[in-house]
Amino acid sequence: MSICVICGDYLLQSKQINMFLRSLRLQNIIILLKIMKERQIVMDLCTIFAHKVKIGCTLDEKQMEMQTLNKKVDATREKDIYRVTVVGSVVNFLLLVFKFFAGIVGHSAAMLADAVHSLSDFITDIIVIVFVRISAKPEDEGHDYGHGKYETLATAIIGIFLLFVGFGIFWNGASSIYRFLQGGSLQEPGILALVAALVSIVFKEVLYQYTVFKGRKLNSQAVVANAWHHRSDAFSSIGTAAGIGGAILLGDHWRVLDPVAAVIVSFFIMKVAVQLLIPCVDELLEKSLPVEVEDEILKTILSFPGISSPHHLRTRRIGSYCAIEVHVRMDGSISLEEAHETATAVENKLKRQFGKGTLVSIHVEPVKKSNEATE
Repeated sequence: MSICVICGDYLLQSKQINMFLRSLRLQNIIILLKIMKERQIVMDLCTIFAHKVKIGCTLDEKQMEMQTLNKKVDATREKDIYRVTVVGSVVNFLLLVFKFFAGIVGHSAAMLADAVHSLSDFITDIIVIVFVRISAKPEDEGHDYGHGKYETLATAIIGIFLLFVGFGIFWNGASSIYRFLQGGSLQEPGILALVAALVSIVFKEVLYQYTVFKGRKLNSQAVVANAWHHRSDAFSSIGTAAGIGGAILLGDHWRVLDPVAAVIVSFFIMKVAVQLLIPCVDELLEKSLPVEVEDEILKTILSFPGISSPHHLRTRRIGSYCAIEVHVRMDGSISLEEAHETATAVENKLKRQFGKGTLVSIHVEPVKKSNEATE
């Protein structure tokens, strides 16, 4: 007996059914079954039995494919972050060795301060490598919300380290200036120190552009923070070059420009540190997302038919992704299954919009009746 399925104007022979189902996505299969139910299309019981297992396998395969794809995406992101960080680490290590050598040989306090700044870059690169590996781990028994805040912790450590480095450079430079004003002498910096500063400016600016591009592409706070660390080092090298150049070219009375440059550099460093620490503190205190982002979330929710009055919206950041909790109202006469499907559709759209790692919790309530609304 020829077993077939009549769906609209199509005639699907039994040997084609499995191929047809395998070509569909899970959502499309659900839609197809709904259409068949509405049009009262009857499938032969033998066909249903014969393909029940195959359909189930097909759905499981789709889910497994999505899980595998997600794991590949996570692995690729982690590898890209490591690649960017390793490039920065190599450049920072070479620069800090060159700067320490030039600062010692060239007798430049500003260059030694700049070398210390490069050392801080190298250390923070190592921090990023360690904490990004931890933050990429999935949820476990002790971390229901994942490990995203480890990346925030890494960013905070970078900011704190920058703050201390900036203050140390300021203190050393101010002490040299004070000694000079008290009649002390300062040694003239060597030309090698000036060359090292100019080389650092070029390499650190190129490294900043490369790192910030990759960080934004990978949506990694720690990588972007590290990029700004590279930029702050470039700024410090500009001040260092100006101070060293002035101390060399303008004579003995202007040798104080070398420690003055170190003090100016310290303010750049501390400013960047504060700019990094403020969002980290906000996140650790679970500050809500910006108003414009929350408005975008509400707009997305209201774009779905059947949903009204979104309220009790709560948002916060968890590392490179965010958490969204909201209450919505739906028609009380619809089935629980329909409400669940709509809520799931909203959840999936928000994840596509704000990243697949976004945590979305939607609480469904029935639309208030007129007499309830007036109470």
